[in-house]
Amino acid sequence: MHFKKKLFFNTTLFFFFIIIFTSCKKDDGMGAPPEDDEPIPTAYLGEIDWIKTYGGSNVDEAVAILPTNGGYMVLGTTQSLDGDVTGKTTTDSDFWLLKIDNAGQKIWDKTYGGSEDDVATSISPTNDGGFILSGYSRSSDGDVSGNEGFHDFWVFKIDAVGIILWSKNHGFPGSDQAFHIFQTSDGGYFVNGFMDVSASGGQGNDVRNTQHGVGDYWAIRLDANGNKLWRRYFGGTNNDRSYDALQTDDGGFLLTGASESLDFDITNPNGSYDYWVVRLNANGDLLWQKSFGGSEIDNGYSVTETTDENFIMVGDTRSSDNDVTVALGNADAWVIKFDESGNLIWQKSLGGSEFESARGIQKLSTGNYLLAGNTRSNDGDVQNNNGFNDAWVMVIDESGTLVFEKNIGGSGLDFGAQAIETPDNKILLVGNTESNDIDIPLNKGIKDFLIVKIK
Repeated sequence: MHFKKKLFFNTTLFFFFIIIFTSCKKDDGMGAPPEDDEPIPTAYLGEIDWIKTYGGSNVDEAVAILPTNGGYMVLGTTQSLDGDVTGKTTTDSDFWLLKIDNAGQKIWDKTYGGSEDDVATSISPTNDGGFILSGYSRSSDGDVSGNEGFHDFWVFKIDAVGIILWSKNHGFPGSDQAFHIFQTSDGGYFVNGFMDVSASGGQGNDVRNTQHGVGDYWAIRLDANGNKLWRRYFGGTNNDRSYDALQTDDGGFLLTGASESLDFDITNPNGSYDYWVVRLNANGDLLWQKSFGGSEIDNGYSVTETTDENFIMVGDTRSSDNDVTVALGNADAWVIKFDESGNLIWQKSLGGSEFESARGIQKLSTGNYLLAGNTRSNDGDVQNNNGFNDAWVMVIDESGTLVFEKNIGGSGLDFGAQAIETPDNKILLVGNTESNDIDIPLNKGIKDFLIVKIK
């Protein structure tokens, strides 16, 4: 108290103290939250650099984007025969691949498929400069190699200019849908999704023949030419769908998605649907599996490995119990971090009082994580809302704390599917839009590809 009284009466010491105190606050990594009029500390300004919409007069939906020489590849599905879509003559769904330059201008486009519906889900780079694509198909003609039933996994390899090098289908009489494919460390490929085991009569697993239910996680390991090395399915008697996967450091695989089942391979269910993680060794043998969630519906869509060799998984939750400790609205974007043994490290709910979902996650060069999804809120973690539903990008740090968010859209329905970091440290988001106002400069049909660069 004696020092404070002297400081109060000594003008010189008073101003010296203020300067030192202010300087310390700026340098302190544990500093207080920014004032309302200060920007959130992040590398992004939250401003739109440019927005492009591509498509025709029908439904066009983008699901993935990745960098390539001279620009980016954007993959999705189209039903259009006009506008920006070329080489298509029927209104069934086809894969649509769009190459754009760094300013978002179209360089070329390609459509792939047959005479029935063919739906694109993912694209990944290959070590020869080409790309591997996955989805599901009802066709048995055109570009599609065959069909064993209702829907088949369809995977094909293209070169740098979009020419098909080989095409493979995998399936049985039911609905078998691939959601993700990537090149493995040995130069082959790994594709995951779900299959209807009841329709296959238990076929589809090379080491067992057990009839489960209407949908199981289905994983297929392929060689460099797309030929099957092994197949495995995992699940129970209800719907179990794997939307993402990655190869682990030990050469095995991690599959993620959502499970509705309470039996067979699922041993610790929490509710209606849970995030479900399945860990395999390099031969496809089950090492462990773990459910995360609450008593309501929890759907996991995307996963990435963290800088400390753990994993972060994103999706959405309608729960408010068990693993979900905070419920912000009708549905929240839900982020969980777990270790290599499936132990939960932390979990976070992001959103406002309405519906939110996170559909993709990418690791940033800063060590943070970039999420893509959608929002209907204008409160809580969401600062603005332009209409019925907006595309939404978020950045979280290693502890799951939200450090940046931005909504993009118009007065209609707008969805974000995936976001990536650009070489100039900005964000590229892809999804689809039905709007033609506010942020969206032009709508060409029922739904358009939405591509947004954020600085």
